[in-house]
Amino acid sequence: MHEFFQNHRLLLAPMAGVSDEAFRALCREQGADLTYTEMVSAKGLSYANEKTRRLLALAPGEDQVAVQLFGHEPDTMAAQAAWIEDEMGESLAYLDVNMGCPARKIVSKGDGSALMREPALAAAIVRAVRAAVSHPVTAKFRRGWALGEETAPDFARRMEDAGACAVAVHGRFAEQLYRGSADWGVVARVKEAVDVPVIGNGDVRTGADAVALTVRTGCDAVMIARGAEGNPWVFAQAKAALEGVPEPLAPDARERIAMARRHARLLARREGKNIVRMRKHAMWDPAGLPGAAAARAKINACVSVEDFDRVFDELLAFLGEHEQEG
Repeated sequence: MHEFFQNHRLLLAPMAGVSDEAFRALCREQGADLTYTEMVSAKGLSYANEKTRRLLALAPGEDQVAVQLFGHEPDTMAAQAAWIEDEMGESLAYLDVNMGCPARKIVSKGDGSALMREPALAAAIVRAVRAAVSHPVTAKFRRGWALGEETAPDFARRMEDAGACAVAVHGRFAEQLYRGSADWGVVARVKEAVDVPVIGNGDVRTGADAVALTVRTGCDAVMIARGAEGNPWVFAQAKAALEGVPEPLAPDARERIAMARRHARLLARREGKNIVRMRKHAMWDPAGLPGAAAARAKINACVSVEDFDRVFDELLAFLGEHEQEG
């Protein structure tokens, strides 16, 4: 997959409740080379859960997407990977096995980063999925499970031996959740440990961060997660920085609000009139703007596009008054 990542250097991470079609479309427009779906439950797919299946829908203008599966049963993971491949065909870029999510409700079932405590089972899952599909299979994991106990380089070798075509590494331990800072050094150590492509992940919030992660680790691609929340422009900045050209200017307040409005409308095409899930995005979008605190309080009651529009209109009016006073 080395050639693939030469043309897909910037990736939007799989994020539950965030990486839906609407958000992926905005990030693709800003320069993301490839996006991942939200995490998809293999068990949910095995029950033919329609809500789970909807996670596989392509975003507007999206020709390919990576799908991340989570689960801990090799047979179930393999069977659902095969179903996804049959269903999606060439719109599937590759299948990723989630071994990095640290959320309690995920790890308590033995899924996500809990697999880092059972490397033999993790390898069996990769081996089973790889045998079931013709598309590439990758694995995403963390620096290690226990705080201070780095296992990622050895874990990466085991995943490569099991058939993983690439690995993605987040620079925090599972027990850290999202506290503290990501250690990019582990990405470099994994890169030294394996021959397959390595994707670096963790604390990439600016174009300069994307360059620094690449230079320090030699990683083949950069994955952006929370740095894109409310800020799809980070991909345009990262792309410019990696290409050595001037970064575009950061969006002003009106551009940010206009993007939030568009996001709400894209989401409404998918969800219908009830776009409650837009609330979290709308909380991020006005961060740092005058009047943002008051807007957030009202966003908590928004349900429809019209509700969000009213809040955005009020925020724009407040900005105008603030500028006049200034």
